[in-house]
Amino acid sequence: MTNADISTQLVRFSEPALHYAFSAAGALMIFIAGWLITGMVQRGTLKALARIKGVDATIAHFLARAVRYAMLIIILVMILGQFGIQTASILAALGGAALAIGLALQGTLQNIAAGIMLLALRPFRIGEYITAGSIQGTVKEINLFTTNIITSDGLYISAPNSSLWNVPIINASRLPARRHDYTVGIAYGDDINKAFALIRGVIEAEPDVLPDPEPLFFVSELADSAVILACRYWIKNSAFYPVSRRINQAVKEVFDQNGISIPYPHITYQNGDTLPLRPEAAAAKPRAAAKQKTPPGKKQA
Repeated sequence: MTNADISTQLVRFSEPALHYAFSAAGALMIFIAGWLITGMVQRGTLKALARIKGVDATIAHFLARAVRYAMLIIILVMILGQFGIQTASILAALGGAALAIGLALQGTLQNIAAGIMLLALRPFRIGEYITAGSIQGTVKEINLFTTNIITSDGLYISAPNSSLWNVPIINASRLPARRHDYTVGIAYGDDINKAFALIRGVIEAEPDVLPDPEPLFFVSELADSAVILACRYWIKNSAFYPVSRRINQAVKEVFDQNGISIPYPHITYQNGDTLPLRPEAAAAKPRAAAKQKTPPGKKQA
């Protein structure tokens, strides 16, 4: 091979190498600039969302990351375009990949969509006590995939967001007051008005019981063993459980001090197979026995 052939081969390989070198340098510059710019856009988006009242911090971080990732995808397409790859084929490949990933991660995407809806509509917030299906507890953290809940007996629950979004949610902490329906039974021989006065005194002595709406007192049932007295009153939400439990104990104590009894059901067992007779049947039994003892041929007087 002559020197001329070697020079020709060098020129032939140097031109594409130089072209790809410039393409690689341009792609590297695009990547560095794009990485810095997307980081700045993410931080700016996060700050802008933080200034909007009512936007949750979790959803603000999610939206800021989504904006950055969308820009990074555009930058990736630009980098591949530097090497002569057709943009249309890139978008088609990305679309097919997105479809395949979406079908494979259908359940995960449902959790993400449910997480976004929970963060946007806010049926519950961190620190609130909720009941959702069979799940009860205090919300500790709301993520895009799961919601972390601590139960009243100290158990940790990581619930998928879709399982919370698809069931009715009872939020026990959202409103400032809750109504307590209190019932207690007294003996039929006890004074109903006196018992109501004692219950009213116990309730009014609690500072966390709200005077408005006014407590409601009534007889709810005439049961087999007791007269059931009922009371409905409103308590500050934060003090609902301790106040309702204190009132149970205080009513029992004040009833004992004032001679009001709380009866319990009584059950009478009949020994043997003979059932007790009704009064009219018991009265008819002696007459039937006397009729059987009358001698034949004589009329009973």
